Formats: sequence, C-alpha cells, structure tokens
Amino acid sequence: MKKILATGVVFVALIFESLAAGLDTTRIDELTGLKGKMNEKEGAYKVTFPRNDVKVVVDGWTMPPFMGLSTWAAFIETPNGAMVMGDTVLFEDEVNAAMTAALDNGLNVTALHNHFFFDQPKVFFMHIEGEGTLEKLATAVKKVYDTIKPIRGPNPKPANTFEQDALIPTSLPEKNSIAAAPLNEIFGIQGESKDGMVKFTIGRPATMNGVKIDNTMGVNTWAAFAGTDDNAVVDGDFAVTEDELQPVLKSLLKEKINIVAIHQHMTHEEPRIMFFHYWGRGRAKDLANAIKGGFLVGGLLKVSSPLP
Repeated sequence: MKKILATGVVFVALIFESLAAGLDTTRIDELTGLKGKMNEKEGAYKVTFPRNDVKVVVDGWTMPPFMGLSTWAAFIETPNGAMVMGDTVLFEDEVNAAMTAALDNGLNVTALHNHFFFDQPKVFFMHIEGEGTLEKLATAVKKVYDTIKPIRGPNPKPANTFEQDALIPTSLPEKNSIAAAPLNEIFGIQGESKDGMVKFTIGRPATMNGVKIDNTMGVNTWAAFAGTDDNAVVDGDFAVTEDELQPVLKSLLKEKINIVAIHQHMTHEEPRIMFFHYWGRGRAKDLANAIKGGFLVGGLLKVSSPLP
C-alpha cells in the first residue's frame, strides 16, 4: 500500500513538473511587466505587486502591503493552454474600470468584496479567472493593471463619489418623486411605491438542502429608484447563476451601471446562485432600461417566479 501511495505521489509530481516545463515564465514576465516566482511543487507561476501607492489605514494602523494589500495573478498550464487566477487590490474609483477591462479582454470576474473593516480609504478585492493561450491571459491581466495607472497617477487620493455625466446634478433632491407608471411599463411588472420611491422585486425559484426557496426567502433580483424622474438613483441586487454572471455584468457596465459587490448569499443551493449589487445615476427611464437589459441578457424574466 505504501509503495502504491509513493508511486502515486511521484506520478502527480511528474505531472506538475511536465506542465511547469511548458509554461513560458519569461513571456509572462514580459507581458505583465512583473517578475514572478514559480512554485515547483504546484507547477504554478505567480506575479505580484504591492499597492504601496496609497497609504491605507486599518483600525487606526497604517497597514504595510505585506499584510494583505498585494495584487497577484497566478498561471498554470492546462491541456488547452493555460489558466489564470488572481486577486486585484482596488480602490472604489478604480473598480469598475478594472472590471470592464477584465471582462472586455476575456477574463471572468468571480468576486468583488472587502477584506477589512474601518479601512481608510476603503479597499476592495476583485477576483479574476480565465482560460486560453498564455499570450491572451497575460496580456489581459496587464490591461487590468494598466487601468489603475491613469486613475491613481494624477490623484493619489481615491475619489469619494462616482464619476458621472456632467449633465446630472451632483446631489439628489431631498424629496423623492419617481413616477411609477413609466417604470412599470418598462419592466412589465407592477412596482412597489413608497414616499416617492419605486422598487421592483423578481423572485427566483431554487432549493437549499432539499427545501424550496424563492422571493421571500431572499432569492431575488431587485431594483429600487429614488430622486426625481430626471435626477434619479438606482440600487439593487441581481441573483444569477454562474453561467449568467459574466454576460449580465457586461450588460450593466456597458450602460454605466456601477458594480459594487459580487458574492454568494447561501450555501448548498441548487442551482448555485451568485449575487451582485450595483448603483447607478441618471434619468429614471434610462436607468430602468439599463437594468432591464441585464434582465434580458440573463434570461431572468423567463426563469423568475410570478410576483404575488
């Protein structure tokens, strides 16, 4: 038995060694502009750099990048080319530009979340994944990193608001007065109105530990509108399957809807549901059409459960 186990370990090690031998690490360095390090045991090559261009204070303590503020991407050879996985350290005004660059260049964005509390400025972490040729993946990673430079270069201090169209007032009115009827028509469903705000909620059937769950149990996509018809804000949450996540993200980003979080809300659910939260500013009708575009791309209007 011990002999069989030892043989198996050697076999696995030989596989990793064979894969690593075919990974052009010099080319990865050239394409990413970074010097990486090979993990011989795993056959994975990792490039990394610290976010030391902005001072980050966590719970009153200035955090060195070594303590968790380093961006990285790791490459491993596959039978069809290579796979890359990584985590990108971003500030709030960098997130949507970096996410757009990732999606536009063939990478998947699999999570967007925080790692700390009481961090100043707020730090977010965007996880990426992709498969393809080494050239394509390393080039895509570099393009993601390159989006940061023009944002941070002229302004080391992260912005405290979203960049928006100059025609949109910077502040929202104190009294909300969103007209529900035009939005009801756009979505084809009746929204819930309260104090001049309008909210649309679409449930999605699923099971969790063999129990049927739906809208009321939190498996839903929603969009809430406040402000006025010509100066509105929309925020909400999309509940999508893993296969729907990337195309729906692309749809919303194309319409200038900002993505602010990507994560899961449950465990052991079927199908597996990913949730992403968003924020947008503009005319209420324009925002509603942008969100509806996400519904259509994800097929949410077809799979969603009837509203009560």
